[in-house]
Amino acid sequence: MMWGVWWVWMVAGFALGVLEVLAPGFIFLGFAIGAVVTGLVVALGITASFPLLLLVFAVLSFVAWLILKRFFGRVEGQVKLWDRDVNDN
Repeated sequence: MMWGVWWVWMVAGFALGVLEVLAPGFIFLGFAIGAVVTGLVVALGITASFPLLLLVFAVLSFVAWLILKRFFGRVEGQVKLWDRDVNDN
């Protein structure tokens, strides 16, 4: 099975990381981290069925997204105030 090979998860994580660079905003970064960590789990020799690997990937991606949101998200109560126009000299 293709998804039971560690490097497939690593390539998927790298591809999702590239997507994050192309569309920034922490949209794909959590998925990329989840895929890489799932690849590391598979590389350690922990074998599982495809549905279980998808569950591990989903949980790890969600945890990575929560951590990213906690450290890099908008500060509560922070509002961007524009005090000058970009066209003003």
